[in-house]
Amino acid sequence: MARRGSSTHKIMLLFLVPFCIWVVAFLILPAAGMFISSFQNEGGQGFTLDQYSKVLTHPLYQTAIVNSVLLSLISSVIAIIIAVFGAYSFTTFSNKTRDGMLNVSNVMTNFAGIPLAFAFMVIWGSNGMFTLIFKKIGLSFLTFDLYSWTGLGLVYIYFQVPLAIMLIYPSMYAIRTEWKEAASLLGAGTWQFWRRIGIPVLLPGIVGTLSVLFANAMGAYATAYALVLRNFNLLPIQIGSLVSGDVFPRQELGSAMATILFIILLIAMLINEKMLKLARKGN
Repeated sequence: MARRGSSTHKIMLLFLVPFCIWVVAFLILPAAGMFISSFQNEGGQGFTLDQYSKVLTHPLYQTAIVNSVLLSLISSVIAIIIAVFGAYSFTTFSNKTRDGMLNVSNVMTNFAGIPLAFAFMVIWGSNGMFTLIFKKIGLSFLTFDLYSWTGLGLVYIYFQVPLAIMLIYPSMYAIRTEWKEAASLLGAGTWQFWRRIGIPVLLPGIVGTLSVLFANAMGAYATAYALVLRNFNLLPIQIGSLVSGDVFPRQELGSAMATILFIILLIAMLINEKMLKLARKGN
């Protein structure tokens, strides 16, 4: 019996071989190549720290890092606030309505990149449908410049919210109806319940989701590039222009910036783990 179990275990391990090959070929090897390239001179020769020195001291690349971090952080915080209210509202509907809204959110999580940028151009661009309608009826104050930081931030929030809802929604069922009833019987109002019970229970899920949203925004490239091309200084756009430059690609410098992007995401993940531990201790 033990021999049969051992043979079954070996067979199951064989099924992991294609997956391991895929991970090594498309994840580990490219990441290792990028890391090694970041320590080479232009042309792929020698060993140097000049690429990192350029990234960390040149104002253009410094601004790209700051802009990406701020845009990702602000859009993630706003998106998660909207998602908390949205996910909670889902729990108040009937099962059929709730399932339909979840399906819509699930579809919207995949609506990003170039199609999303094009959709915003058609609707909110300089000659977009809503822009022209609001100007026609005298509501110009409702329009905004899509090709500004405000417009870019709204686009980021738009594609962040559905993902946040899908991640936050399961946490809503951790709040039991009995807790609300007990709090009400003890004289606690709605605000007191959420401040002392609801929010602390949801806090670990919110913190974990915030980390995912930040990483999602930091790595977003197609949406920002299609919307503003290279008119805005963002880290992913700088990496793309360096790796596939119009004249002279600078892959080593691009690799250094990509490595710094990885380090930023790693730091965000470590901060997230620390915040999760504090949130769980608080509960």
